[in-house]
Amino acid sequence: MTFAIITHVSHIVEQNQYFAYAPYVREMNIWTKYVDELIIVAPKLESQKTPIDSHYEHKNIDFVAIKSFDVLSFKAILGAVLKLPKISWQLYSAMQKADHIHLRCPGNIGLLGCLVQILFPNKTKTAKYAGNWDTKSRQPWTYRLQKWILNNTFLTRNMQVLVYGEWNEISKNIKPFFTATYYEADKVEIMQRDFQSQFIFVFIGALVSGKNPLYAIQLVESLYKKGFDVALSLYGEGLERKSIQEYISQNDLSTIVSLKGNQTQETVKIAYESSHFVLLPSESEGWPKAVAEGMFWGCVPIATKVSCVPYMLDYGNRGVLLEMILDKDVHQLEMLLQNENEYNLKSQKAINWSRKYTLDVFEDEIKKMLAS
Repeated sequence: MTFAIITHVSHIVEQNQYFAYAPYVREMNIWTKYVDELIIVAPKLESQKTPIDSHYEHKNIDFVAIKSFDVLSFKAILGAVLKLPKISWQLYSAMQKADHIHLRCPGNIGLLGCLVQILFPNKTKTAKYAGNWDTKSRQPWTYRLQKWILNNTFLTRNMQVLVYGEWNEISKNIKPFFTATYYEADKVEIMQRDFQSQFIFVFIGALVSGKNPLYAIQLVESLYKKGFDVALSLYGEGLERKSIQEYISQNDLSTIVSLKGNQTQETVKIAYESSHFVLLPSESEGWPKAVAEGMFWGCVPIATKVSCVPYMLDYGNRGVLLEMILDKDVHQLEMLLQNENEYNLKSQKAINWSRKYTLDVFEDEIKKMLAS
């Protein structure tokens, strides 16, 4: 089988190996275990790999480098118009060679892939929609257009679209799905957190406005000012790092807030194991892996009510759903920090739920789709 991946994820080429964002590559390595030839159509990044990059394990890769583009300004739109003919032809050529077409959405390349795949109604196709499928949420028009095309059974045929959560008004194309990070073999007994020492919070994600890392800091800062012994570690990099550093310095928070940067999966796992809470006040998510991963290791999740997050947290029974109103959210956390039994109950419920979604189960589902 020839398997073509159409993705907006930027790739780095080093010593004839292809590197990209590690969680994405780890997932694709599961898909590609069962294919003979792999075609990757993606932007190429001229830089060195980082600790959060990983490489494809497949031995037969045809990498097709395409230009990235956006439509965020008039100038960018003009540039995109010039690039689109060549990119469209590259996508068409890859899809023509493929036995199975796999789209990664949402994204600008994913949108173009949604359009080009219409020309191949008889080919087997899958799409991973990694964003928020909620049609009522505020999203860019390009995201809404991708969802409409993928959901439309006249334009999009022979397609399984993997989405996070269960939604109304979906067609037979749509398959509720999940993602995973750990195997059955990773399940070890979790010790109850110590309530007599410092309460540790961890934030795993890009330091960008959409993830609201500053709000995470302000939550912990407010608890600290109320007399709680708390600390927060943030893992990730992004455009907000400088402003966050300034906020930490200006508010004398360096003793309780630390920026760890991008780290390996093993380092992040150790952080989960030693933390009481995983904190993600994000504006938009699909299936937030940081939340599911933290739950796997016994962290109580604190997250916003976006996408399928309320379902993941069982509407507050296995975590804390943020209102994004600081006083109200601080009050929720105060109540939990003062109730060890309630904390332990939420933690155990989080463990029990998240450990149903292992890579073993994920791989079995992928095998079924590739065989169908």
